[in-house]
Amino acid sequence: MKKGHILLVEDNEGDILLTQEAFEHSSLVESLSIVRNGKDAIDFLIKQGKFADKPSPDFVLLDVNIPKKNGHEVLKFIKNNDDIKHIPVVMFTTSSTPKDIAMAYQNYANCYITKPVDVSSFQTVINQIESFWLSTVQLSKPQNA
Repeated sequence: MKKGHILLVEDNEGDILLTQEAFEHSSLVESLSIVRNGKDAIDFLIKQGKFADKPSPDFVLLDVNIPKKNGHEVLKFIKNNDDIKHIPVVMFTTSSTPKDIAMAYQNYANCYITKPVDVSSFQTVINQIESFWLSTVQLSKPQNA
C-alpha cells in the first residue's frame, strides 16, 4: 500500500500540533507538509519559490480562516488550475456556517469537515480522514504524470 503525502494549510499552532500528533503513528502517511497561509499554500502546490523542490501532496487539508489568502481563495485557485485540480481538498475548519459550507462545495471541495473541539474527537476525525483518503479512495494522478 502506498503511503501518502498530506499538505496541511493551517495557521493555528494548536491545531497543527494536534494534526501532527494524530498522523505521527500512521502507517498510511509518509509525510505531512505544513504551510501557515494561503499564499504559501498556492506556492507549495505550484512548486514556486522556496517550495520548488517539494513533492506534490496526495491531498490537502485546508482551513477556511487563514491569512494572506483565505481557504476559499486557495480552493478556487486549486480547482481552476489544470495541473493541480486533481488533488482532493478536504476543508477542515472550525467554521460550520452554511455560507462557508456552500461556498466550499460551489468551488468543488471534495468534502467539508468541521473540526471537533475536544482532543479525543479531533484524533478520531483525523484517523477517519486518513483511512478514507489514503486507504479507501483511489486517488488520481495528473494526466501528464
